[in-house]
Amino acid sequence: MNVVMITGASSGIGMEFALQMDNYFDTIDEFWLIARSREHLEEVAKVMLHKTRIISMDITDAKKQEALEDLMIEKNAIVRVLVNAAGFGIMGPFSEQERMTAQDMIRLNCEALTLLTHRILPFMRRNSRVIQIASSAAFLPQPDFAVYAATKAYVLSFSRALGEELRDAGIYVTSVCPGPVDTPFFDIAEKTGTTLSIKKYTMVSPERVVALALKDSYHKRSMSVCSLPIKYFQCLAKTVPHELLLKATGLLKKKGF
Repeated sequence: MNVVMITGASSGIGMEFALQMDNYFDTIDEFWLIARSREHLEEVAKVMLHKTRIISMDITDAKKQEALEDLMIEKNAIVRVLVNAAGFGIMGPFSEQERMTAQDMIRLNCEALTLLTHRILPFMRRNSRVIQIASSAAFLPQPDFAVYAATKAYVLSFSRALGEELRDAGIYVTSVCPGPVDTPFFDIAEKTGTTLSIKKYTMVSPERVVALALKDSYHKRSMSVCSLPIKYFQCLAKTVPHELLLKATGLLKKKGF
């Protein structure tokens, strides 16, 4: 059974991957949609053409991951595309954040993604794809977004290294590094802090991010960076010392930008 597996499929970028790939892939037997909310997954499944399997689970739960692995064995699943889109971020000074919230970010954005990828790799074959949702926050440390940016730097580093390890096996890994995306992400992230106002001017739609990510994955590219402002930011982060960029970021925030 050829499968597309998507975490965080109930909303935002994960949902958009499900909807767009539903139109492209004619050799896929099932889409396995994974998120905690069964109700939201069912709403996504209603509008899809492919057969879907709804898997309501918390991917940070090791026992749930084991059950998913058992299901893949039972169904003789071959995972053609894995999209790791589950994740969240919280803004605000690190010292003022709830300790468990910071831990939950690390567990979901890093640990769960890593362990799930490890479990699924044996079920992939030549020309399978792994798409990991990182962020442009991975390019530079982010004051008042410190833990989230660090987790996404991990995702980017891990995914690029993994892609090189798997290249000879014909499994291709693409890290998706968008800037602000118009999804419910900020409804959660800004409960305890705010981002630079100027960032909102670089906001793009999830449709645009996903369309480019699928194109870049098809062409076996290791990264997918959407929009000219974010590509420019990536170049800045590569060429300008981070200490200077961090000072500039602090000044912009003080001036209300």
